[in-house]
Amino acid sequence: MATRAASSPHPSDAAAKLALAVAGRDTSLRGPVRITASRIVSHYLLPPMLAELRREEPGIEIELSPTDASDNLLFREADIALRMYRPTQPDLITAHLCDIPMAIYAAHSCLALRPDPITPETILNHDFVGFDRSDLMLRMMAALGFQARREDFASRCDDKIVYWALVRASLGLGGMETVIGDADPTVTRAAPFLQLQPLPIWLTAPEALRHTPRIRRVFDALAAHFRALNLDPAPPIG
Repeated sequence: MATRAASSPHPSDAAAKLALAVAGRDTSLRGPVRITASRIVSHYLLPPMLAELRREEPGIEIELSPTDASDNLLFREADIALRMYRPTQPDLITAHLCDIPMAIYAAHSCLALRPDPITPETILNHDFVGFDRSDLMLRMMAALGFQARREDFASRCDDKIVYWALVRASLGLGGMETVIGDADPTVTRAAPFLQLQPLPIWLTAPEALRHTPRIRRVFDALAAHFRALNLDPAPPIG
């Protein structure tokens, strides 16, 4: 009895490709477009961009999926994704939109409690808001030459939106994208001598959908908005 070769595509893969091919033949500028992005980007950056797009294209329906997980575009879990890393899946179109600088911030009230200046020698004497299960902050600090343990952060949270709320509430210093932190009147850059790695923004969509008018329209609009962000660093604090 013949057996299927190990390299044969999984039935669900074939179904997904068929669904993408059918969707790719849709020529309408009306209908839904599903976007997935991180929770922080979905919360702080996308709403005004999507509001402008809806004013210009009222026939396009926007479905926004805020998640820090990686939805599978080839299985139509989303039509367009904003990633903080370069996608490597085949059959995707990708565009590197920008690199968003990162900086350390502190609430004004937090700095008022500890008026001594923050310097490379004294920075570890100040409270930081850390991550809980993620070791990302520990690795970032190690790369900057600072050795820290999870227990050194008295306040910890892996949810980036809640993490930022803890920083704004004066629980400690914390990192944030400058396009978000610089626009927040309750905080200021606290350690300009730290050179944090910027956050890359990649836009991606299935190759099979690149000519679908409404998806192409949203893809191009998001690309234009992110490339137009003012990413110039703010002057250092005194």
